[in-house]
Amino acid sequence: MCGITGVMYFDAREPKEAMLRQMMDVIEHRGPNDSGVFTDPGIGLGFRRLSIIDLKEGHQPLSNEDDTVWIVFNGEIYNYQRLREDLLARGHRFKTHTDTEVIVHLYEEYGEHCVDHLRGMYGFVIWDRRKRELFGARDHFGIKPFYYYTDGSRFLFGSEIKSLLEADGMERRVNEDSLLQYLTFQYVPEPETMFAGIRKLPPAHTIRITADGRMSVRRYWDPMFAPVQRPFADVVEELRAKLRDSVVHHMHSDVERGCFLSSGIDSTAIAAHMKRIEPIRTFSVGFDGPNNETVIARQTAQALGTEHYEKLITADDFFGALPKAIWHQDEPVADPSAIALYHVAGLAAEHITVVLSGEGADELFGGYRIYREPLSLRPLAWLPRPVMRLVHQLVRFLPDGVKGRNYLLRGTTPLEERFLGNAKLLGEAAKAELLQLDRKRLRTYRDPWQVAGDFYSKTRHLDPVSRMQYIDMNLWLPGDILMKADKMTMAHSLELRVPFLDKELFEFARTIPMEYRLAEGTTKYVFRKAMEGIIPDFILNRPKLGFPVPLREWVKGPQGAMMREQIRSSGIEPYFDLKVVDRMFDQHAAGHGDFARWIWAVYVFGLWHATYMQGATSPGLGLERQLESTGT
Repeated sequence: MCGITGVMYFDAREPKEAMLRQMMDVIEHRGPNDSGVFTDPGIGLGFRRLSIIDLKEGHQPLSNEDDTVWIVFNGEIYNYQRLREDLLARGHRFKTHTDTEVIVHLYEEYGEHCVDHLRGMYGFVIWDRRKRELFGARDHFGIKPFYYYTDGSRFLFGSEIKSLLEADGMERRVNEDSLLQYLTFQYVPEPETMFAGIRKLPPAHTIRITADGRMSVRRYWDPMFAPVQRPFADVVEELRAKLRDSVVHHMHSDVERGCFLSSGIDSTAIAAHMKRIEPIRTFSVGFDGPNNETVIARQTAQALGTEHYEKLITADDFFGALPKAIWHQDEPVADPSAIALYHVAGLAAEHITVVLSGEGADELFGGYRIYREPLSLRPLAWLPRPVMRLVHQLVRFLPDGVKGRNYLLRGTTPLEERFLGNAKLLGEAAKAELLQLDRKRLRTYRDPWQVAGDFYSKTRHLDPVSRMQYIDMNLWLPGDILMKADKMTMAHSLELRVPFLDKELFEFARTIPMEYRLAEGTTKYVFRKAMEGIIPDFILNRPKLGFPVPLREWVKGPQGAMMREQIRSSGIEPYFDLKVVDRMFDQHAAGHGDFARWIWAVYVFGLWHATYMQGATSPGLGLERQLESTGT
């Protein structure tokens, strides 16, 4: 795992090494073991290395034999040894045993279709010296990040936004359309970011930039579901084999490995498979109270026989980590569990360098409870669309609280108009009240339903549950789950690997029939059956918790007062009506509604704004000033 950055000038000037060093140094946490720079007329590549595989030979930037192809690469390629053997048979000559060099020779052999052969997680850029073209790619699921900026005279790229901000002449401006998206999704969906002009390369996409600045972006893979009817027992058996194979591939490294362990089935499944291969360490965090995950995680670790470490996160721990966590995230992500992930990553980094985790299982196998909604709404699904619309209009006149009103409203609302993904915060009316933006922007921006509509349009042939999973695969997974997973682990120079998000495993998972994913009143049914005899029985059917943060209680207490004060001093008055924000705090404290998640979204944006838009140049500088001013 590493950090990459660089610049391409369209007038062929040679980049300043000092600027490249600044862009690299700000992401030193991604690669504290080594660094490297390559410059040539029109191009500069920068690299920070976290040594994982081939500890002696992994220096980058790396070139082919005649220095006509150069690469900077962040990630891991799990099938690189097989690819290397094939390339050797085709006459390619290698000078290292790294997965990085395999990509170089794949590019020589297949051009931009080199990505079709890769199994792994990656964000990389290749400089083709002969063509004077830059080629970049991001992995299938968006496990590794890839940001870029172009202004007509240059193209900047990096593993993190903060690296791009160190380039000469970069301005920092809020992307107001992204703010509107964020308040609904709790993250900024691809390809935009919260910074005007800076974009994300979406998962499973490549990018090519020619010498004169022409840019083309291409999707090379699609996580589309394609259910195939086959015997249940066969699916169970193949699922076991595919997951076992993925875990084996993801464990390959030359440094110590471990596993995050919660109270759920996903991380337990990964830990159990790892423990069958070698002794492992597991890591867990929780919060004091009835949903403290460390209690069950400890029991699981004892049952599996792992060397277990845990930490109980206090309110002081949680809020004390915010300055650095917000800085590391680059963009606001209003998911409180990101801070819990920051803590468990810090705990693990004290002992290991590579950690495996259970992200992606819910999206692959149908694990979120909301996926059961289409089944519960089936009694209304037979109604013709015109009748549905009529019933919907009539039900809207019923008073709130009338039994069955919400069920009828949901059941008569088309899926494309009721599901935006696993998280949905504010609707358009709430945003109009909360924000102080130009009302015309609220009417004309590309709203969340249009964003989701791009993916819904591709899935009309699928059942409703598969359509919902496809939405989450393209929005929630890269925008929230994987973004926080990468940033919160790399903050501690810890490489996170996600065996569920494996191309080979997904090619199987996409074929599982919906009635195998959701059955007998539970989610991930076939996965649970496949894990029988592999994980402890008391974990098999436990409900999903996912780092339950006691946010509702904190907002009502002293932490709420601190949050309110920090919001006021964060400089976000041009965007938010702070009187409305105060009203949310008051109503939440009085028990007149649960506004904790809305407040958290505003708060996180405020902390991000103070950190990135008010002149901070080091981790959490702007926020730390606020903490001092409020006596926290």
